[in-house]
Amino acid sequence: MHISAKADYAARALVELARDSSSPLTCEAIASSQQIPFRFLKSVVGELRRAGLVRSQRGCEGGYWLTRPAAEITLLDVVRAVDGEVFTLRGEPLAGLAYPAPAAGLPGIWRSIEAGAAEILRRVTIAALLAGTPAPRTAEAGEDDPSGKDSLAGAA
Repeated sequence: MHISAKADYAARALVELARDSSSPLTCEAIASSQQIPFRFLKSVVGELRRAGLVRSQRGCEGGYWLTRPAAEITLLDVVRAVDGEVFTLRGEPLAGLAYPAPAAGLPGIWRSIEAGAAEILRRVTIAALLAGTPAPRTAEAGEDDPSGKDSLAGAA
């Protein structure tokens, strides 16, 4: 499994923007605070803007803001904004993947893994990351913790 640098940087930028929504932040400020290469971040923030997750304002008072509350932006939104798909196989979506027997069952496994990852990403918001309280695991994902109170913090 691979988490792209774009998805990682995009999530970190959004958490940084959510930290103080009273004024816009420049890419330079986000890059410095999060130790992200500026040029790479600039293109990632452009993708976030095109996806409608951030808005921008030019000028000396300019910068970037979240377009909606951090509690309404999920990691799934972030991944889809910058990567398109949660998982791909050799760059192709898993939806139409089919193999001849005896490997015919393998595409279903890949799609199940993708669906599970998408569900976890859907439950974690930028606000939860900022607060340090990601969503609890599902019973299946948290089998090591019978109480079901385990958090995703250890899974990252």
